[in-house]
Amino acid sequence: MFHERFMRNQRSETSHVGSMEGHRVVNRNREEAHQNMYADYFSSNPRFDANTFRRRFRMSRTLFQRIINVVTAHNVYFQQCTDVVSRVGLSFIQKVTAAMRILAYGIPADAVDEYCKIAESTAIESFKKFCHSIVEIFSEQYPRSPNANDIARLLHIGKSCGFPGMLGSLDCMHWQWKNCPTAWHGQYSGRSGSPIIILEAVADYDLWIWYAYFGMPGTNNDINVLESSHLFSNLANSIAPPMHYTIQRKKYHMGYYLADGIYPKWSTLVQTIQDPQTLKMKHFAKKQESCRKDVERAFGVLQSKFAIIRNPVRFWKKNVLQDVMRTCIILHNMIIEDERDLEAPINVLIDKSTANVQMRPNYKAQFNEFLERQRQIKDQKAHFELRNALIEHLWEEHSNSAN
Repeated sequence: MFHERFMRNQRSETSHVGSMEGHRVVNRNREEAHQNMYADYFSSNPRFDANTFRRRFRMSRTLFQRIINVVTAHNVYFQQCTDVVSRVGLSFIQKVTAAMRILAYGIPADAVDEYCKIAESTAIESFKKFCHSIVEIFSEQYPRSPNANDIARLLHIGKSCGFPGMLGSLDCMHWQWKNCPTAWHGQYSGRSGSPIIILEAVADYDLWIWYAYFGMPGTNNDINVLESSHLFSNLANSIAPPMHYTIQRKKYHMGYYLADGIYPKWSTLVQTIQDPQTLKMKHFAKKQESCRKDVERAFGVLQSKFAIIRNPVRFWKKNVLQDVMRTCIILHNMIIEDERDLEAPINVLIDKSTANVQMRPNYKAQFNEFLERQRQIKDQKAHFELRNALIEHLWEEHSNSAN
């Protein structure tokens, strides 16, 4: 009698226990959740219109479906399958939507359970695999180094803004690392006292991010990050596309970025004038600070689209943070490409192909050329000559427009 009562109690206590001891199974009815999500956003006649989809997923429905198709084909994790009892598992829509909600709203992983019907651990797993898949698939294209046609477009826009030869704006953004390992706190703690990781980026007029360097500890300033990054590596190695422009009847062959006052006086960086005295200098400072806002606007839009990088990050491993930041930048550029105006008249350059001739490399000459290009990039005299030429150029344009 006692044995039968004990066995009944054991069965009642373990009837809702999962594969782990003490873990209670929650019947989330994931099949119905998938049907609801499909009817809400992906059916031929969805409940929510395109504007609502754009606001909640941060992109158009066609772009999101394109990303889903590519990610599903790339990673079998997102392909729907059945378990040993022939029950259909989570759909790719549920997994990718959960990952996008975490990216877009910066919410904890367990907050997506109420709509996507996906457990916290599975949501975190889906999020990490989604970010890693995005980086593996699209990192070659978004962001990428500008080719000849991209440079022609950038030079065209820079000239229309009054800065011939400008390729964009350079600045750094800080991301607070809430769960930084205790042993690394001193290395990553910035002026605020909280551990942070630095992103260095270059953005253009339509907020496209051409270059991103992420991972430097918060104890570094912008100069240390620039010295550590590979922003000018293509230029130093003579593999960057050629560019030619003229300012004040003088020809230049190296582009430049607009930056704030902390950056060094290099020929490839143009800063504002801290305390302008003449009308020419005041006009130059006003124009430079106006155009330099492009990269700051890009950071603001990036954080607005993906709140996960606006809030303190809760992940522990640095490689996960790398994937998250790169995913946000990739998706940001994909959204801009999907929505940008491509009808603007731009002078297009065509790459001229040359025959590949195998020659024995002269390593000493190559090294000397590399050192010479490095000297040209960091030439302080050339920096002031370029800035003075831009001051005169902008003042002439201002005088002509006033007349």
